[in-house]
Amino acid sequence: MLTILFDGIAYGMLLFVLACGLAVTLGLMNFINLAHGAFAMVGGYVTVLAMQRLDVPFLLCLPLAFVVSAVLGAVLERTLYKRVYGQSHLNQVLFSIGLTFMAMATVDYFMGSQQQLLHLPEWLNGRSVIAGVGIGHYRLFVIVICVALVIGLQLILSKTRFGSRLRAAVDDPRAASGLGININLVFLSTFAFGSGLAGLGGALGADLLGMDPTFPIKYMIYFLIVVAVGGTSSLIGPLLASLLLGVADVAGKYYIPTVGAFIIYCVMIIMLMWRPQGLFARAGSK
Repeated sequence: MLTILFDGIAYGMLLFVLACGLAVTLGLMNFINLAHGAFAMVGGYVTVLAMQRLDVPFLLCLPLAFVVSAVLGAVLERTLYKRVYGQSHLNQVLFSIGLTFMAMATVDYFMGSQQQLLHLPEWLNGRSVIAGVGIGHYRLFVIVICVALVIGLQLILSKTRFGSRLRAAVDDPRAASGLGININLVFLSTFAFGSGLAGLGGALGADLLGMDPTFPIKYMIYFLIVVAVGGTSSLIGPLLASLLLGVADVAGKYYIPTVGAFIIYCVMIIMLMWRPQGLFARAGSK
C-alpha cells in the first residue's frame, strides 16, 4: 500500500506540472486554452529528439523543453491568442481545440504515429526498497522537481513585483494600465511561462506517460479535472487535486483493474458535488 501511495504521489505531482500552466492561464488570465496539451507534447518530443538524435543529456533536455515550449507559446500568443482574449469562452475553446488537432496532425506527419521511446540515464532507472517501500528512482526525481517547482511558483506569484503586476492586470486592466503596467507584456510573459511549464511536464512525463501524437487529447481531460477540482485562485488547490487524483487513479488501477481509470472520474464527481467552485475557490467565484 505504501508503494502504491508513493507511485500515486509521483503521478499526481506529474499531473500538477502538466496542469499548473493551464491553471495559471485560466485562473489569472481567464483564458481557456485547450491546446495546453499540445505544448506539453512539444516539450516531450523536444526531449526525445534531443536525446535520440543529438545525444543531449537528459538533465539539459528539461530546460530545453521549457524554453522551446515557452518561445512557441510567446509567438502564438502575439500572433493568434491575443485576438481571442476578449471573446467568449466558446470561441476560445473552439480556437484552442482546433490548434490541438493541427498540432497532432503535424506531429503525426513528421514523426509518425508510433510511441516514442525515451532512454533515461542509468541513475534514474531501477527501484530501491526503503523501510519496506518500493521507491522508483525516476518517480522520486519527479517528486523532487515538482516540490521545487511548487515552492518557486508560489514565491513568484505572491512575493515578487511581477506577481503583483499580474494580479493587478487581471483584476482591473484599465487601472493597471493607468499605473504604468504594460498589460500586453504581462500577459505575454504569463502565457509563455505557462506554455513552458507544459513543455517541462511533457519532458518529465515522456517516459511515464508515453509520447505519441494523441498525447494532447489523451490527457486533456486529466488537465481539466485537476483545474476543475482544485480551482484556479491559487496553486495549492490544483496541487492537492493532482495528488488526490493521482493516488486514486493508481490505487484504482491496482486494486480494481477491471474498473481502471473510472475511479478518477468518480473522485471528480464527488469533489465537485462537495465544492463546485473547486477546493480553494475565491469567495463569490463562478
